[in-house]
Amino acid sequence: MILAHKICLDPTSEQIAYFKRACGTARFVWNWALERWNAEYADGKKPNGMATKKAFHALYKTEYPWVSEVHRDCHSQPFANLQTAFRRFFKGKAKRPVFHKKGRKDSFYVANDRLKVDGMRIRLPIVGWVRTKEKLRFNGQVQSATVSRTANKWFVSVQVEMGKYRKQRLADNRVGIDLGLNNFATLSNGETIQAPKPLKRGLKKLCRVQRVLSRRVMGSANRRKQADKAARVHARIANIRTDFLHKLTTRLCRENQAVSIEDLNVSGMIRNRKLSRAISDVGWGEFRRQLEYKAEIYDTDLTVTNRWEPTSKRCSSCGYIKPALKLSEREYECENCGTVIDRDHNAAINILAWVTREVTPAESARALAEAGTGGTQKCVPER
Repeated sequence: MILAHKICLDPTSEQIAYFKRACGTARFVWNWALERWNAEYADGKKPNGMATKKAFHALYKTEYPWVSEVHRDCHSQPFANLQTAFRRFFKGKAKRPVFHKKGRKDSFYVANDRLKVDGMRIRLPIVGWVRTKEKLRFNGQVQSATVSRTANKWFVSVQVEMGKYRKQRLADNRVGIDLGLNNFATLSNGETIQAPKPLKRGLKKLCRVQRVLSRRVMGSANRRKQADKAARVHARIANIRTDFLHKLTTRLCRENQAVSIEDLNVSGMIRNRKLSRAISDVGWGEFRRQLEYKAEIYDTDLTVTNRWEPTSKRCSSCGYIKPALKLSEREYECENCGTVIDRDHNAAINILAWVTREVTPAESARALAEAGTGGTQKCVPER
């Protein structure tokens, strides 16, 4: 297992100047490689990262001599990153790679041959030792590092090979989780968890600083200062959301030996213009990503319920499935046994019980028909 620890840096002004040059070089090389890559595709060729890298290294000393002012990792790694980006694009896991813009993705790569961590400092090539705000929390083989900028702060993300890394659980409970917007999560034990919704709370301030930014003259010092202020507001919103998700996912994996969640089509749901901002604000996709790797650390059994399983329409007491359930109905009233229960709590219980429940072919066909897929695929549990 490879884990990364993102640490805030405390660099000097000279070190910051080098970081900016290194980020600019990495961005230039990425854009140069992407332009060549697209041109070769247009000509019917099949480009690859290694050939593009050799072509750049054959000419940069004469055409772009300033590239040599930074360490070789800054202008070597973008080719491998571009190769990986296109591979993910063709597999349908990511969008097509685009050109990088200054200020959007300021980062550069450092290999482990010139990298050393010692307490509250880290040694980077060219600049030497850089102070850090905290120690590296993982003990293992350091693989690489990535230096990046968020707003006006610089960070280093250190990747560490941990081997078989495990942590002790505090309890061995079982829980089902139903995600929502009013309540971020409703657990099968009846507990509800509220999300901080940082974007909703900070949207007024964000609109104000962005409106001032739009009135600043392009290229002026005042525009650069206002852009930094807007970046700090964005960073605070992201930090609040990330802090909430990390604490919640750690708690769920540390207190439960089995966690069941629903397979939500988040990328499809955010296409709804009325709900996209609210869904992005709570971070459903990041919640599942963190659960997946933390479940392995705490040896927690993570189960993902089938997407077409009618967890909200099924009665958690008798198993009766309602033919229709409006979104405005916040309480589930069973027409078969008379059970009255909160809609989200009922769904969370069904998500937890889905793993052991036998799914009949008739129920599978009904679930698919209600979902509008028109298919004949059986809705069986994914082991």
